[in-house]
Amino acid sequence: MNILIACEFSGAVRDAFRSRGHNAMSCDYLPGEGTHRSMHYKGNILDTLYDEWDMVIAFPPCTHLSSSGARWFEQKRRDGRQQDGIDFFNLFTALPHPRVCIENPVGIMSTYYRKPDQIIQPYEYGDSARKSTCLWLKQLPKLVPTNIVDQGEVLTYKSGCRMPKWYANALPTERARTRSKTFQGIATAMADQWG
Repeated sequence: MNILIACEFSGAVRDAFRSRGHNAMSCDYLPGEGTHRSMHYKGNILDTLYDEWDMVIAFPPCTHLSSSGARWFEQKRRDGRQQDGIDFFNLFTALPHPRVCIENPVGIMSTYYRKPDQIIQPYEYGDSARKSTCLWLKQLPKLVPTNIVDQGEVLTYKSGCRMPKWYANALPTERARTRSKTFQGIATAMADQWG
């Protein structure tokens, strides 16, 4: 199949599909990482989004959509950032391609678009971590858990703030980048079950 992995720089999902013989390409403004970096388009997703794809798996930015940033929603609504995020997410909801998956954390798109078809966790796919991840699916089956493990360690700070260890140790400037990467177990499950 010809598969576009939209808004992915890590290469995890692209490489999982390519290792199974598919023609998968990732696209993001950030430089590509992973094994098949030559199959990464660094640029605007609109340059490739409407090409002939059998499947599109999209990871639109969640910065202005995720519930974890709710305390800034009022300001983001006023200055238009949240509407920009909604509009970009909605590009993927109207694609003509036969199979589409849109991934995002728990957030406002359950209200502004519709409830997700599925909410998955990395620990259901072999990675000891908790990260509620919504999937909106078009002509794709729900992912079936492959290897349920522990949910991973959570750190509690003196302030009372709790944070999963898998990203707590990242530098504050790298935390968003770390959180945006797809866990390998989920990438593998997507390739195995949808490929």
